[in-house]
Amino acid sequence: MFWILVVSYWIHLLSTVIWFGSLVLMGLAAGPALRQGNLAENSWLALQKQLTPWANISLVLLLITGFVQMTNDANYNGFLNIDSTWAWAMLVKHIAFGLLAILTVYLQFGLYPAADRLALLADKRPNLAQEERQKLAQREKQVLWLNLACAAAILFCTAVATAV
Repeated sequence: MFWILVVSYWIHLLSTVIWFGSLVLMGLAAGPALRQGNLAENSWLALQKQLTPWANISLVLLLITGFVQMTNDANYNGFLNIDSTWAWAMLVKHIAFGLLAILTVYLQFGLYPAADRLALLADKRPNLAQEERQKLAQREKQVLWLNLACAAAILFCTAVATAV
């Protein structure tokens, strides 16, 4: 069991670096495009789309390895047995992870396709496209800030659970 935990921690740490790094890079990449209002044509959006599969794989690996680690932790007393600071930290962490997963799905299947449709629409109706770009940029900002807030909550809860 020792080596399973070692490998699980190693993969978990690597996945955290990839996931958080891609999340920060996506936020930094979208920033200039959102300020300029040209999200649809910006090459940073293409970079975000390329990073998305890596973030997805990392999230899946974090879920699997986190489950292995949690169930082997001495503080784990059973499913939804919220009887300690550690258990509360894990509950909040999992809620934040769930919200982050929902936001990631929305980003990939809602905002990215909308940006693609907007790029096609821009040729036919430039005035309408400009209005839609502003709305889309505002939604993207909100999702990116919520993603970062969820990531910060996850890392904070990890710190609390580790300190216990």
